[in-house]
Amino acid sequence: MKKILGEFKTFALKGNMLDLAVGMIIGSAFTGIVGSLVNDIFMPLLSIFTGKINFDNLLIVLGSGDNAATINYGTFLTQVVNFLVVSFVLFLLIRQMNKLQRLHAKEEVKEETEKECPFCKTKISIHATRCPHCTSVLEDTTIASVNAEK
Repeated sequence: MKKILGEFKTFALKGNMLDLAVGMIIGSAFTGIVGSLVNDIFMPLLSIFTGKINFDNLLIVLGSGDNAATINYGTFLTQVVNFLVVSFVLFLLIRQMNKLQRLHAKEEVKEETEKECPFCKTKISIHATRCPHCTSVLEDTTIASVNAEK
């Protein structure tokens, strides 16, 4: 039991739990915004094209009387539009994040192709064994490490 509590403490202190809580709070606020966007903007605009139908009032009555069960397919359609809006926004967000990650990865690769000459301080190829600017002989660490392993 102590081990589990220790692992939980490590998990909570790493920030994972805090990140999750912040994500949940932002997600619930985002849900309210998307709900308002769909109910107050998209659905009224859509009702213009469907003959001013209020989608929340679309239902099928099962049985007769005041307490008859209903299938509220209009509310379902509203939730489908909610889902599509959220999905599209998440798609755009993830698309941008992927672009930033690819850009960052290209920068990292670019940094790994050059090194600095210890004598004249100019940028040279990481594979160079002699500086093309000052002609100093450079110690090649990759060859030295390969020879050391043999």
